[in-house]
Amino acid sequence: MTKEYSNGEVTIVWKPDLCIHSAICAKGLPKVFQPREKPWIKEQAATSKEIMDQVSKCPSGALSFYINAQKSNNG
Repeated sequence: MTKEYSNGEVTIVWKPDLCIHSAICAKGLPKVFQPREKPWIKEQAATSKEIMDQVSKCPSGALSFYINAQKSNNG
C-alpha cells in the first residue's frame, strides 16, 4: 500500500509497510508529521523545501517525495 499527500508543488509518498517507526519525521518536522492524527501528514503546514529536507532523512525509505511539475513532465 502506498499513500500520497500533495501540497500542489511536492507530493509526499508514504509506504507504511517500510516504516520502522524511527519518528525522525515527527521529531524533525512535527507541524507536518503527526502520527496520532488522521491523516497524519499535514502537507500544507510547511514549505516544500522543509518537507523535502525532512523526508530525505527517512532512514527506512518509507517516506519519499516527488516534485509534481517534474513528474508531469517526465510522465
